[in-house]
Amino acid sequence: MRIERVEGDRRRYMDLLLLADEDERMVAKYLTRGDMFVLHNDNGDTAGAADDSGATATAGRVCAECVVTDEGDGVLEIKNLAVAPAWQRRGYGRMMIRFVEERYRGRYRMLQVGTGDSPLTAPFYKRCGFTEHHRVKDFFPDNYDHPIVECGVLLTDMVYFAKPL
Repeated sequence: MRIERVEGDRRRYMDLLLLADEDERMVAKYLTRGDMFVLHNDNGDTAGAADDSGATATAGRVCAECVVTDEGDGVLEIKNLAVAPAWQRRGYGRMMIRFVEERYRGRYRMLQVGTGDSPLTAPFYKRCGFTEHHRVKDFFPDNYDHPIVECGVLLTDMVYFAKPL
């Protein structure tokens, strides 16, 4: 496995980005504002070969991505973190978070992430050491032109989790 910074056209990873944020218009708002990293599988495992999401992750191919932005006042935000379906539940999302923490420690005081209050994402970030910091009421209905449902839960508020760097 190796993680590298993306140079050039980040839109080539749109299928993977859309796994974390299903609205391409919203992704476009932050995609070029920060740093993007991708996790490559270089160990010969071809688990992603049958991935039908469009975000295939065969040997040497990308199996996860992360976009981070400088939000000012010492705050770094994870704007998008996605792992291709065939690679999920193997620790790659956590690996990307650890990479970001190590890369930016000492340069920022806090790492935050905004997500929906769903049974999929909120517990993941809590297991990664984040605690709930604040909420933005009605973020999803106010910013998306359609209802956002995750794991059967209609998302309304954006929940921000944070941890010190």
